[in-house]
Amino acid sequence: MSTNHNSPPADDTVPAAVTPYQRVQDSADFQNLRSRFRKFVFPMTAVFFSWYALYVLLSNYAHEFMSIQVFGNVNIGLIFGLLQIVSTFAITTIYVRWANKRQDPIAEALRDDVEAELATSAQEGPRS
Repeated sequence: MSTNHNSPPADDTVPAAVTPYQRVQDSADFQNLRSRFRKFVFPMTAVFFSWYALYVLLSNYAHEFMSIQVFGNVNIGLIFGLLQIVSTFAITTIYVRWANKRQDPIAEALRDDVEAELATSAQEGPRS
């Protein structure tokens, strides 16, 4: 006979202690923070992945187009490749500005709440 070591104890009379981190995770502010993050990151990822897939597909299936000389030895394929690097920096810059403006203030407030609660509980000492 096997026992499940991951199941909670059968005695439901003792309430489980909720940590400050769990309270924050269940809060509306934290859920809003996660939702905003996902609404920004997932579409941005899809756009970048599509742009990268276009580059790969053109490189594989449109050799004549990608080998058009723009000037000197620089062709469209090289320009598209360099634009991949530029777009990576652009997306990073856009994200940092967005996060500084819209995410960080909420995240800092949540962190301050947790730190204040932890400091208060540390001063009160352990509960028996």
